[in-house]
Amino acid sequence: MDYLKEKQEAIDAGYRALASLREARSHISSAKGFGVWDLLGGGTFVSVFKHLKIDKARRALDNARYDLQAFSRELRDIRMDLNINIGDFLTVFDLMDNFFADIVVQSRLSDAGRKIDDAIRSVEDCLNRLR
Repeated sequence: MDYLKEKQEAIDAGYRALASLREARSHISSAKGFGVWDLLGGGTFVSVFKHLKIDKARRALDNARYDLQAFSRELRDIRMDLNINIGDFLTVFDLMDNFFADIVVQSRLSDAGRKIDDAIRSVEDCLNRLR
């Protein structure tokens, strides 16, 4: 096994995971922005845009899960470990378009954002150790 080659493969996988996490974070932030408008009575269109951003965040999180798994596999090749579970913390519901449902959605978006931030920091720390 060529350690330097394996190490570079891990670094590349880490950067892909980081990009996916940052994309998800961006969509979460945008959804939160639309959520604030929604709380202030933004109406149907604002609610639709918020949910479009949430859907984009879900897709980015799916990509991030895949990229984090690939990063973990590459790290195992060089005897390192990464234990990040981004899980399914973007379970957001907004069955009724009312103030209380919107508050719950905002709370879940905030929680998801914090967990993504933690995952980003973990990947960045791991990449710093690899360099």
